[in-house]
Amino acid sequence: MTPSVRQNLLAVWAITPRGAEIALSLARHLPGCDLHLADGLARAPLAEVTFQRLAHALPPRFPRYGGHIFVMATGIVVRLIAPLLRHKTADPAVVVIDEGARHAISLVSGHLGGANQLALEVARITAADPVITTATDLSGAPAIDLLARECHLSIENPAAIQYVSMAFLTCQPVRLHDPMGWIGHRLPADTVIPFDAPAAQGATAGVWVDDLLAPVPPRILVLRPPSLAAGMGCNRGTPAAEMRGLLLETLARFRRSAASLKRLASISLKQDEPGLLELARTLGVALVFFEKDALARADGVVSPSARVARHVGVPSVCEAAAILAAGNGPLIVPKQTSRNATVAIARIPSSSSASARGDWSTSR
Repeated sequence: MTPSVRQNLLAVWAITPRGAEIALSLARHLPGCDLHLADGLARAPLAEVTFQRLAHALPPRFPRYGGHIFVMATGIVVRLIAPLLRHKTADPAVVVIDEGARHAISLVSGHLGGANQLALEVARITAADPVITTATDLSGAPAIDLLARECHLSIENPAAIQYVSMAFLTCQPVRLHDPMGWIGHRLPADTVIPFDAPAAQGATAGVWVDDLLAPVPPRILVLRPPSLAAGMGCNRGTPAAEMRGLLLETLARFRRSAASLKRLASISLKQDEPGLLELARTLGVALVFFEKDALARADGVVSPSARVARHVGVPSVCEAAAILAAGNGPLIVPKQTSRNATVAIARIPSSSSASARGDWSTSR
């Protein structure tokens, strides 16, 4: 088992005969659920893993799953997982259900990890009472971390989540910068106020949703949208390190966050370019290719090249590829060059239109 294979799957654990019965029922009802039972409790054919001591079996498997369900006492689970926890943005969901199937408790990673939802599902299967203690769920206030995940926004400074959550819970104003309209329409209008840079310096809470790099006060939660597409051209055999350096330096120079990069694109002639393939892999972004005729039709190219046209048959590779990869979004960084590579950046429109809803924004 590797972390990448198991990351979206579940593990259910039991150490007693009664616990094994509940665990078996859960494994049968939850897709992608691996059953982990103490020696002597195996229930073939579902028992994928047996163990002698839970304390030895759990640590290597804990990060390999997106969620864990423990059918046992909460105290046992707390002591076992405490040394394994890293951060709320990375920890798997942990749900505990007692052996009497009375309570399904969301213990760790209620929002970002999905433990709250998993506890509700476990409760539905077993007829247990779900136990969810996150304040925003109990009060009906927005859970900004869950909203960020639903909107595919990267959380840059998770320590600021607490300030935003507390502001929503106490009905205090939250300053919002969301010029592309990613989440503004999903926040309470009576609490959210426009972001004003001078006033934000003393703000108790705020949310900044943008790919723009800017100095932001510590209590402002920074969320990076998947809003950038990079087009790249390169000479044959260009090292990934050169392309990576050019890309990251360009983003920094034009004050754009690398966390907002969603796609990398080039001409179809480069489908087997090792450096380009390695770059996409190390960045963890999608890599797309376009045929010459599509690149030639791209609207918005500002730096056509007769030399490029002679060599590959189209006047632009990086700018045209960026525009197409952005769904015909606007070019925001024109062609930049290194010795063997070129790069350009285009913006991917958000799924909703800020201007159509009349959202305020700053001109950029």
